[in-house]
Amino acid sequence: MKFVRLLRSSPLCSSLREITGPLQSRSFQPDFVPRDPKAKPIKYKYPPVYDPYGPRPPPSDKIIQLAEQIASLPAEERVQIGPALRELLRHPKMQPISVEGMDMGAEGGAASGSSKAEEKKAEKTAFDVKLEKFDAAAKIKVIKEVRAFTNLGLKEAKDLVEKVPVILKQGLTKEAANEIIEKIKGAGGTAVME
Repeated sequence: MKFVRLLRSSPLCSSLREITGPLQSRSFQPDFVPRDPKAKPIKYKYPPVYDPYGPRPPPSDKIIQLAEQIASLPAEERVQIGPALRELLRHPKMQPISVEGMDMGAEGGAASGSSKAEEKKAEKTAFDVKLEKFDAAAKIKVIKEVRAFTNLGLKEAKDLVEKVPVILKQGLTKEAANEIIEKIKGAGGTAVME
């Protein structure tokens, strides 16, 4: 406590308090200069390509000659370079990764993609209902039917119907999809099952 009183009563502290404000004290930083608020931020020049290993020396003449010899080889011989180097340097052979059970999307595996696509078409259980077109006079009826089975508001259903052709509902059973198609036909629209 005595030290704080002594510090507060010193002339150095009181003069700094006037400069910095009542709650701030810069007594341990006499060379402190506040940053100019009007100063522009410093812009640093970054290299066009970031190389984490730093600059590298250019390849030697021997490496350049070797690369030119490899490039001049026919394609059949270039294919043999990788396995020969792997064997000579005793690198382990890369094993293919099993993708069984993974969903590869549209790309899929090259060999098994076509057979799986055929199986999926044969076993299709989920169907989508797509609105193809509608009569201009029956637009309001079609919007009401769309609202009934999509649980959308009036504006959302209207916007959806105006984007024809558009998918109205996805992942339906065949019976439910046929039921919706019949309702839309009754309202004056044309819908299809995909």
